[in-house]
Amino acid sequence: MRIALFPIAVFAAAALLIGCERKPETSEPTPSPAPKAEPPAAGHSGEVIELGETTIDGIKVKASRDKGEIKPGGDSPIDIWIDGGLGNAAAVRFWIGAEDAKGSVKAKADVEAGHWHTHAEVPDPLPVSSKLWVEIETKEAGKQMTSFPLKM
Repeated sequence: MRIALFPIAVFAAAALLIGCERKPETSEPTPSPAPKAEPPAAGHSGEVIELGETTIDGIKVKASRDKGEIKPGGDSPIDIWIDGGLGNAAAVRFWIGAEDAKGSVKAKADVEAGHWHTHAEVPDPLPVSSKLWVEIETKEAGKQMTSFPLKM
């Protein structure tokens, strides 16, 4: 008798497991939770290191990077605010390394949450006096360049 009940018990357990995944049918859609807004300075890792703020030819530039070690051969998420947001930039490029960008890769930034963002590649080897370099291109003033300490 026990052997005959075993398949029934297995079937009943499987039906319960499958039944747990079913949602009640309703005519009203279930509201989805509202997306959580990230603070404007939040990076991908959550914590950021403020690199500073400067003004070049009347353009206010603020920079930050995600907290974490800057490793040669890796990358670093970088955020730039121009005049508090996107500014009047037609293009923004970042690189880590020397001013002449020798051994570095210039990365064109994209717009993300109202500011400029990219992952700048870290050169290997990393020059001793490396900085974050930012090149801002506008139609009116052409290319403007500034730098920020990496705060390693």
